[in-house]
Amino acid sequence: MPGPVLDTNILQTYVHVVEEGSFAAAARRMGISRSQASKYIADLEADLGTRLLQRSTRSLRMTDLGQRYYDRVRRILEDLRCANEDIREASSKVAGRLRIGVPKIYMMSTLQPVVSDFMLEFPEVTLDLVLTEGRSDLHQDGLDAAIMGGRLPDSTLFARRLHTVSAMMVASPAYLAEAGAPAAPEDLAERRCLHHSLISETTVWPLMRKGEVTWQRVNAVLQANNWEMLRAAALSGQGISVLPESLIAEDLAAGRLVQVLVDHPIQDVVIQLVYADARHATAALKAFIDFLTRRKFA
Repeated sequence: MPGPVLDTNILQTYVHVVEEGSFAAAARRMGISRSQASKYIADLEADLGTRLLQRSTRSLRMTDLGQRYYDRVRRILEDLRCANEDIREASSKVAGRLRIGVPKIYMMSTLQPVVSDFMLEFPEVTLDLVLTEGRSDLHQDGLDAAIMGGRLPDSTLFARRLHTVSAMMVASPAYLAEAGAPAAPEDLAERRCLHHSLISETTVWPLMRKGEVTWQRVNAVLQANNWEMLRAAALSGQGISVLPESLIAEDLAAGRLVQVLVDHPIQDVVIQLVYADARHATAALKAFIDFLTRRKFA
């Protein structure tokens, strides 16, 4: 009977334990119990005749041999995954699991019908959608691809432009009556501003003037990575915020929010599908990339 070192489930569990830093998190990724994950690693160490992980009640770290083993096994598993996907692609079978990172508000407002159509066209693809409030990290989150807005956080990533989203600088009438509407972009440094971390890592906003973008520093009294929270803060008179027009359309129509600095609108946000390298993409990921690229977004 094959020993543990030939069982890819055991090897994958070891890689997940190292990357997640805990047996419990690795077990969740593998869809097994924590006790099973622990047994896998114990059997692996027994088969190899050496300790791979040093365990304590508070930490988990690799031994020197554990590090060497992890480096080689991770490459082997990746080669095996690519070999499997090469065969699937050669047989023109679009199948397998795709793990995609998507901002939650974008999923609910825009992507949901697109995902449904993709699943109908490619029923053998299993989608694992990871809904986020901020930017996804492809490597850290174990993603095949992610939907992102604005500039890419990593120049080594590849991207396909999907469409643009309009945003607007708004505030409640009550706040503007109290603080006064800003007459120029520089006035934002003296007003209370509500900043979303996706707009920029620093507290600056991209304002348009005669086709040119200027980054205006603002007085951010509240920063968050949740659009609904910032919308609620703006509605309650806490300050000026930049919000997606699709989110605040009803508020604008009802007069609960009004646009400020109309002559300096916010630059449209480019929505992109981001991935590591299309040359090594699975057939399923290539199908997903092509499907979204062909899609006409409203």
